[in-house]
Amino acid sequence: MQFEPDVWLTGPDPARIRIGGGSFLNMGVMVAAMDLVEIGRHCMLANGCFVTDANHRFDDPTTPVPWQGFTTKGPTKLGDNVWCGANVVVTSGVTIGERCVIGANSVVTTDIPAFSIAAGAPARVIKTITYE
Repeated sequence: MQFEPDVWLTGPDPARIRIGGGSFLNMGVMVAAMDLVEIGRHCMLANGCFVTDANHRFDDPTTPVPWQGFTTKGPTKLGDNVWCGANVVVTSGVTIGERCVIGANSVVTTDIPAFSIAAGAPARVIKTITYE
């Protein structure tokens, strides 16, 4: 795997971040785990991507948001051979299937099936990849 400058990985003990061999995280990629973030083999994350399995809590109006801690919808997983364009955000509890392409500036809030091209905020499948 290869990390370019300013790649940021964070997670409190016992959080786990797993990144498969051959993956490439470009400049300014951030990965934040509360429990588990998995990035498969041979993935490419372009500049400025953010992948997390957590969200800031904000439900208590009497407590500042930074003091409220975090919640999670479960592990966040990117399958093998996923390509995320510049500034993609992948949110808590999302699974992106193998060989997906996520368009630049997309926000992935729901699962994306394998062999899909998805884009938008929120990201939606716009095409299925077929090999003939």
